[in-house]
Amino acid sequence: MIREIITDEEILSKPCDAATAADAAIADDLVETLLASDEAVCLAANQIGETKRIVAYLNEAGRPQVMYNPRVTQKLKPYTAVEACISREEPTAVTRYDWVRVSYEVLVDGELVERKKKLEGNAAQAVQHMIDHCEGILV
Repeated sequence: MIREIITDEEILSKPCDAATAADAAIADDLVETLLASDEAVCLAANQIGETKRIVAYLNEAGRPQVMYNPRVTQKLKPYTAVEACISREEPTAVTRYDWVRVSYEVLVDGELVERKKKLEGNAAQAVQHMIDHCEGILV
């Protein structure tokens, strides 16, 4: 189901709860909402009103990638980025890292399975932005 994008800072500023396999419907709605948007390249579950640690972004091929409970475990090459956000009116200057290693989970046969991935460039920036959303950091 395509959901409305949340702009309420009270919701967006709350740290999200850990996601479980039972939250698969939220991940599905997140992907559908992302694919229906002309503006977004990534979304976090709290942007559709669900305070769960689930994010989705479009990879280099334009395909949606879902991460449950993502966290940055290593980061290199800091830089300052000015980011826009579909949930906020004004762009914000933030420190990002051009190279990150992320631990996260994916849903496989109804179970969450741990994965790790190295990301660079736009994908790294998008995932860092979404992890900030999961932490309740307004970007």
